[in-house]
This record gives sequence, C-alpha cells and structure tokens, in this order.
Amino acid sequence: MRDGKIFAIGDIHGCADKLRTLLARLPFDAGCDTLVTLGDYFDRGPGAREVLDQLCRLRAEGVRFVAIMGNHEYLLLEYHRSKDPALLPYLRRLGLEKTLESYGGASLAVLGDLSFLPAEHRAFLDSLLPYWETEEYIFVHAGLRFDQPLNEQDISDLCEVREPFLSEERDYGKRIIFGHTPFATPLITPNKIGIDTGAAYGNLLTAVELPSLRFYHA
Repeated sequence: MRDGKIFAIGDIHGCADKLRTLLARLPFDAGCDTLVTLGDYFDRGPGAREVLDQLCRLRAEGVRFVAIMGNHEYLLLEYHRSKDPALLPYLRRLGLEKTLESYGGASLAVLGDLSFLPAEHRAFLDSLLPYWETEEYIFVHAGLRFDQPLNEQDISDLCEVREPFLSEERDYGKRIIFGHTPFATPLITPNKIGIDTGAAYGNLLTAVELPSLRFYHA
C-alpha cells in the first residue's frame, strides 16, 4: 500500500524553465509523496540537458521518483541498439537536433553510441520504465491496447499509440494517466487522464496530483 500522494508530470520536451517552475509549485512532500514523469524529456525545446540534470538531481536526493519512457527516448535507444538508418529522418523530424544543440552542438554522428550524453544521463535513459502501476492507476506515456493484459503490451504501443486508445470508453480496471497527445487543457474521462498540454509548443507544462485530481501548471 503506497503512502502519500502522487504527482505526475506530462511531456517536458526540453522545457527546463517550465519544469523548474512547476516543481517549485508542487506541494510535494519528499518524505512520503511520489513523483512520476511520463516521458519525452527532450527534443523540440531548448533545454534537454538541463531537464535531465534536474531529474537526475531529484533521484540523487532520494526523492521517490518514477520515470516513464516516452516515444522520443524509445526511438533514440532503438537507433542506438539497431543503427537502423531508416530511424534517423524520423528522429530529426521529432526535433532531435534541438537536443544535440543543448549538449554543446553534438553532431548526428554521435547518436549511434550516445557518446554526447554524460554518464548519469545515459543511466537515466537506461532506467526508464515502459509503465508503472499502482492499486488505482496505470502511468504510461502514450496509452495501451484495451484487449491485452498489461504485461503483454508492446513497448511501441505504450510509447506511441493514439487511436483506438484515445476514443476507447471501456474501463481497463484502473485509471490510466498518460501524455504523448497534446491537449489545450487536461483530458479527463472516467477511465483516463491526459496531461500533455503542449509545453514545447508554447503552452503549459502540467502536473496532476492524485488522488485529489488537482492540477498545477507552469
């Protein structure tokens, strides 16, 4: 049985200033609360390195911290693993060059070995979870397939799915907290809560406090 509250943060996408502001606004008790980040830590925004610095610092301070894998991290690690050149144009469309700029202007040539990443940032990426489950909630980046058990879900669905997940009205047994698909304001339905509010597009970075369903923004 967990103690304390859960604070989940949507897609950060290199928005380091917004992350710093949002964390300062959360009534987070490090002694008993849990922080969950839903993935997509870099690309598009300018401060990827600083975002990972902030999150690694929280972990080093002993905060109860659960970090979920987003599609941006998944595809970068897939490219690192497979060296499949077909992934490179896709990564560029996702805004990877913004991330490389934040690491001192590293070139695309270093993607294969991820040598542009400090050791603690690489360890952070290697630690990312495909999902996290509690008694009441499932935390995942993009969503899931309602006709499959959680432990049989494909990682690409967990990181990338939109439909039919978004329009699905069935109850999976636990409320699903997700990011990936940006909304102008948080999506709230009986079976899911979407908290990607488009921080990288000039909109807000959002967190939700559970179980009170209170929202915070930066």
